[in-house]
Amino acid sequence: MKEIAIRQVAALPYQIDATGHARVMLITSRESRRWVVPKGNPVKGIALHEAAAHEAFEEAGVTGIACPTALGEYRYAKRRRDGTTQSMNVALFPLLFREQADEWPEQDERETCWFDLADAAEAVDEPELKVLIAGFREPPAPTPLSEWAMPAVQSKMRETLPILRWFHALMPQQGRFFELFEAHAATLVAGSEALAELFQDGADIRAHIAEIIRREHQADDITREVLFDVRRVFVTPFDRSAIIDLIGTMDDAIDQMNATGKSIELYELTTFEPQMRDMTGIIVEAARVTAEAIPLLRRLGPNAQRLHELTSRLIQLEGHADEIHEAGLKALFKAHGNSTPMTFIVGREIYSHLERIVDKFEDIANEVQGLVIDHA
Repeated sequence: MKEIAIRQVAALPYQIDATGHARVMLITSRESRRWVVPKGNPVKGIALHEAAAHEAFEEAGVTGIACPTALGEYRYAKRRRDGTTQSMNVALFPLLFREQADEWPEQDERETCWFDLADAAEAVDEPELKVLIAGFREPPAPTPLSEWAMPAVQSKMRETLPILRWFHALMPQQGRFFELFEAHAATLVAGSEALAELFQDGADIRAHIAEIIRREHQADDITREVLFDVRRVFVTPFDRSAIIDLIGTMDDAIDQMNATGKSIELYELTTFEPQMRDMTGIIVEAARVTAEAIPLLRRLGPNAQRLHELTSRLIQLEGHADEIHEAGLKALFKAHGNSTPMTFIVGREIYSHLERIVDKFEDIANEVQGLVIDHA
């Protein structure tokens, strides 16, 4: 008779620095002291990603923003006290790190440590977990020598040889499209994190809304620069219409974040439904994936497979967000549809804003897929 695997949940606490490098936190198991991720059994009455976040606090003292859509699953054999083993199937959820508490329940029983992805994948024992960690984010590609050394050399030559200044002025200019795309993706990440913080506990609402507005203004400036370059330069890396569509869709995403914050401010909301928080967790994950995908546009051919994986993840996130949105609306109507209809109407508007944000990330995925098809 085939053994039935027991279901567990796990969290992957992560941080991503300004250069795009990711680190994840691992902990030691209590008995063997090997490196593992925070994990445990599902808890009746709460969602799987919430149970994973609970384990992250119990075992590592970590709080953060959990994405409801798992990265994947891995298996391992748990050894029982009688010497037998039990097959375990673990769903792994990304958890954007917020802070680590000064004290937590299992503080004296485990060690915690931040690892680069490659080192973390090497440290754990489970083969499928190794793959999930290693594939969480591709390391940023080093800037080719030609992209940073040659302009300096050319500038020096133009100073030495005046004829080159004249010749360079006649050469077609390529603009700064890739740099601007990546800068805009960074505003999406920052805006999504501010939005998720806004929905977490209702604290510092004005500060979070102000941060979203600030990032939206930055994104507008970047978008205008892209549109200016489209008109100004002779040579563009993609069709001009594709450039306009991509930056326009990215800008729509942060515009919707801004609209969400303004609605919350207008209605003076301070508490939010669990499904709303879940949707912001998906938005944070979608922004993270987008921020990895956009730099890969610099070299579409070699990066085509990874871009396919990332755009598939964005589409998966949008599908899950639709399910959460539908469940949230039903719960909201059941609670307030008849007794306090205005509460339902306001809540429905917030849900609609959140759904539009996620839809825009799916649109980004579609734009990127189109570029891969046309140019890779």
